[in-house]
Amino acid sequence: MDSDLKAASSAGVRDESSKLVLELQSAFRHHLRRTLAKDRYTATTRDRYYAFALAVRDRLIERWLATQQMHHKRMVKRIYYLSLEFLIGSSLEHNLMNLRLEDACRQALLDLGINWDELLEQEVDAGLGNGGLGRLAACFMDSLATLQLPCVGYGLRYDFGIFNQRIVNGYQVEIPDYWLKLGYPWEIAHPEFSFPVQFEGRVESRPGPHGSEWHWVDTKAVVGMPYDLPMVGYSGHTVNTLRLWSAKAAEEFDLDDFNRGSYVDAVANKVLAENLTKVLYPNDNVFEGKELRLKQQYFFVSCSIQDILRRFKADNKN
Repeated sequence: MDSDLKAASSAGVRDESSKLVLELQSAFRHHLRRTLAKDRYTATTRDRYYAFALAVRDRLIERWLATQQMHHKRMVKRIYYLSLEFLIGSSLEHNLMNLRLEDACRQALLDLGINWDELLEQEVDAGLGNGGLGRLAACFMDSLATLQLPCVGYGLRYDFGIFNQRIVNGYQVEIPDYWLKLGYPWEIAHPEFSFPVQFEGRVESRPGPHGSEWHWVDTKAVVGMPYDLPMVGYSGHTVNTLRLWSAKAAEEFDLDDFNRGSYVDAVANKVLAENLTKVLYPNDNVFEGKELRLKQQYFFVSCSIQDILRRFKADNKN
């Protein structure tokens, strides 16, 4: 009798595993064809990595949404973790380990004739951190999700990481780390949650009903646009959010300057605004670098606080 139960249980596990493998293969084919517009003749190894990452992300998103809905319904108190660095490394292998899907994914790719190790090599580390501070922040986010504690992490979405290193004629040469060049499958943009951040300007006094009032005027606005990354804990029960701010110009294009032939001036505001989140750790050996770092910190904190207040009001609107 016991042997029959064990056999039935083992068969059920095999059936469930086979079903999961087929689902992953189906999702992979779907994204390769309908998201990337590629087939088996035109797809590169990078395309296969991207499509498979999206297939895994599909399963992750269901748990992500369920976590957020549960937190909203229970009106939980959240931890807000702010850090200018998050050294999260490669997300595909890490997410599969925490979701306990690695064996199923290996089998799914093996059946499709795709080399697992070659696929993993296609992912570049996210250029969001450099050293101990960034690694500690990433570990905290991982631990909080594993412990099923509600948390939102806030950081900056740097276009370029610290740098890439090459050796040329025996010397170290630093080149930009453009980690976003070929796209990043784990992030989801949320322009609807963008916030303006004011810079420069002046303060002037105006008469008010209770005496003088001070107003900040003639400011230059920079828009913070969020990109969300899922942070899944071990076993996948809780998926928290890492929200990264990218700087955008409030007015990206000046048509009057363009029509006058001032083509560079027409996009000057866009360039100046996006410099805020262009590079992780700008060179602070010069005054301009120190100023840019201070602006980064102010921009990052302002966007995060505005978002925290927005979420608080949404949770307590009833």
